[in-house]
Amino acid sequence: MAVTLTEKAANAVKQIMEREIQAGRLEPGAFLRVGVTGGGCSGFTYSLGFDKTLDEKLDSRYECHGVPVVVDKKSALYLDGTTVDYYDGIEKQGFTFDNPNAVRSCGCGSSFSA
Repeated sequence: MAVTLTEKAANAVKQIMEREIQAGRLEPGAFLRVGVTGGGCSGFTYSLGFDKTLDEKLDSRYECHGVPVVVDKKSALYLDGTTVDYYDGIEKQGFTFDNPNAVRSCGCGSSFSA
């Protein structure tokens, strides 16, 4: 499994999905897509989003704490062993990535180099 969600992250994703479905901005049956894109101050940027399009040849799909997760196979090379957590503190709030493949990351934690 390339990416693992902590229980706290999974609960945050479920809450966001439910809110987006109720608001009509997300269709039921959507999943969380986790990936990397080129860019950011360190070379790669993490990406999280909801999607309904799945390519069986290019994507891996699994479930983590009740959340359907999809990672494309190219991103999986950079994300293998990554844990996504959710931080909710007084100074900041959001998803964090603990990526054992990251050689270096930026101060904001949203980009890395491998």
